[in-house]
Amino acid sequence: MTKFQRLKRILFGILMIIVAGVMVEFADTAYIAILVFIGWGFLASGVGSLFYYFTMARFMVGGRRALYTGVILMDFGIITMSLSDVPGMYVLLYLAMLHAFAGVIEILRARETRKNGSKHFKLKLSHGIIDVLLALCCIIFLRNTKLAVFIYCFGLTYSGIMYVISGFRRTAMLQYIP
Repeated sequence: MTKFQRLKRILFGILMIIVAGVMVEFADTAYIAILVFIGWGFLASGVGSLFYYFTMARFMVGGRRALYTGVILMDFGIITMSLSDVPGMYVLLYLAMLHAFAGVIEILRARETRKNGSKHFKLKLSHGIIDVLLALCCIIFLRNTKLAVFIYCFGLTYSGIMYVISGFRRTAMLQYIP
């Protein structure tokens, strides 16, 4: 990871922590902001994946996967931003499914990292477990939409801390010496 990438990860993590703090402060109106953040995140990721497909991946073996991923992520973004009129209980279920899916994927990635012999699987495993616990909290407190803001802000703060930690972590660098 270059110094610029490290700096970008650290600044993005700090920004996530600040946004979470602002959302906690204005918890009554942050419900719509959460939907907008999640929706724009999916939409930006989908557009980025589609851009990658149209510029480079269409010429690669298995490049259609980027196309399908981009279309699905854009659909999730549009659906998420249209949930503002839906009762909060359904949005909490949606948030719980997102956290559960991300947590399970992170746990599986940590398991694969451990199986490959790496020592850096504990951080991924803890992140996955926290995501699954957040999903359980969303399901347990399904009727309270204000609590959804606090659950989301806790997850955002934890992800921001993980970004800052990963920005400071040393990465292996391959060196070719002729």
